[in-house]
Amino acid sequence: MTSPELIKGIFIKLRKYKILVLAAGIFVALLFFFYARVGRPVYTAKATVFPLSNQSENSISSSALSGLLGIESSSKSFSSEASINIVELTLSRNVKQKVAATRLPQFGNKTIAELLIDDQNNHSFFWEKPQKMSADSEALASIGADILTEDLTAKMSKNGILEIYFSNPNKPLITPITNVVIDKLSQFYIDLKISKALADYNFTANKIDSLEGMLSRVDKKAVVMQNTTFFTPDRLEYGLPKENLSMEKSRIIRQRDLSVNNREEATWRLQKATPIISVLDQPTEPFSITKNSSILFGIGGFVAGSLVCILFLLSGLIYRYTKSEIYKSIFGDGL
Repeated sequence: MTSPELIKGIFIKLRKYKILVLAAGIFVALLFFFYARVGRPVYTAKATVFPLSNQSENSISSSALSGLLGIESSSKSFSSEASINIVELTLSRNVKQKVAATRLPQFGNKTIAELLIDDQNNHSFFWEKPQKMSADSEALASIGADILTEDLTAKMSKNGILEIYFSNPNKPLITPITNVVIDKLSQFYIDLKISKALADYNFTANKIDSLEGMLSRVDKKAVVMQNTTFFTPDRLEYGLPKENLSMEKSRIIRQRDLSVNNREEATWRLQKATPIISVLDQPTEPFSITKNSSILFGIGGFVAGSLVCILFLLSGLIYRYTKSEIYKSIFGDGL
């Protein structure tokens, strides 16, 4: 089969089955139209929260988060540690699991994960597989976190204000879940700061104890050296030099004083672990509403249905043409 024959065959086929193509397009268009028509609108709440701490405290030590969030970090000094943006913390799986495991008294004391799963199952179409309600609390929280991953977004504005967006078709759930996200984020951040401050405090306290022990050993060594003399065969007496010992003691004292300052800083951080965000815009109505356009869905369905029908009708012609071209490329035109 040559190219002109293929084109001619396509026109003949389409002219012969044009009613079928039109009917297929209209059928799929109606399906898409009613799908968009019965689909629930998605409500989106926006909450803007402002970190109350300074810029250096708006980020969290990645060393403190590495075990909880699985984030790798390079080693840093005590004063200049690696940091993570609060947006990453908001979208972390750990925070979303804590949110999903939270119970809402106004909804029969069910967990957020149970409410989200029930909502999905109650409004799913017949071809969609229902979500199973796990009896294990951790598995249930994991499923809820997966649902929240699709509905929860966060970003930091140019003014340093955290913006949290939560979207869901179930309007009554919007405000309570968004408030839980803010509460869990704040509490999780506080717990991390406390954990980091305790680690710094314990480290500096142990270092101070070690340096005090070194000072004690240096003093003992100095006493021993002060009471010791050495004699040459001709009875001349010499004293041991004390300069190196004095320099070592001064160096240890400086390190001890620096560690004491670090301990005071760690104590201040531990005492300052207070709520770190203040809600500027509450996640309350009016919500922004997003709904699929029935007209656009219908047009898209008509185009998709028509193309699928055309491809089905022309599949035989395309197969024979492709087979003929492959045969010619292998054996040549003369065979």
